[in-house]
Amino acid sequence: MNDYDALRDYLKQQKLPEFTLSFEQIEEIIDAALPRAAHRASWWETLRSPQEKMPQREACLAGGYIATRLADGKSVRFKRVK
Repeated sequence: MNDYDALRDYLKQQKLPEFTLSFEQIEEIIDAALPRAAHRASWWETLRSPQEKMPQREACLAGGYIATRLADGKSVRFKRVK
């Protein structure tokens, strides 16, 4: 399992209310390959199953953002939590 602390820290530094990162950019941030499951929208959806604790979702929330995989299947939109 990858450690998503680097993603959390990256998100904490962001000032934009919303932005998009490609899977490649996320892999650079975490210095590891994303698992195949990352291509499924449900893997990113923070609000889908909040009781299900998943490290990538926890990192996004701890960084102040919710994540949504985009329809292109290769990138993720991060939107600041109000």
